[in-house]
Amino acid sequence: MTVRCSTLPIAHPTAHLTARPYRRARTAGACAPAGRRPRHPRAACTGTPGADSGAGPGALAARFARQLVEVLTGARPSGQLMRHTSLDGYGQLASLVRAGALRRGGPADRPRLGPVHERSPSPDAVEACVRVDLGRRHHMVAFRLEQRGPAGQWQCTAVEAR
Repeated sequence: MTVRCSTLPIAHPTAHLTARPYRRARTAGACAPAGRRPRHPRAACTGTPGADSGAGPGALAARFARQLVEVLTGARPSGQLMRHTSLDGYGQLASLVRAGALRRGGPADRPRLGPVHERSPSPDAVEACVRVDLGRRHHMVAFRLEQRGPAGQWQCTAVEAR
């Protein structure tokens, strides 16, 4: 004779083997809001600005300016920007890093970025500049981003710092 009780919860057969309680697996669409597809991590770097990520040229320039200043101050290795720069752009960046264009006044000096001023001379190019405060010193960093290659990835083609 078998007795069933439908009011008692039934544990997963392997629940005693794991520290976490059993959870149902999420479906692919469970995380994405209704009517929107999930954003790809490189959506901000490919295609036209704002196509998938909702960000325009200003947001693209601001993100790149922050990363560029981190490289110029030595907080980030320059190799991390290699795939986001053209060959000429990376050569200019490497020479600025070697010359110490944005040297910190002391270990407590953290770079503070002012507003990023950008303009778009053509649909596939953005030119931007930003003021960087390092302690009592002020620097200007200018760069140009262009869409390159068949995928249309944004790359830095020129960098200047003073």
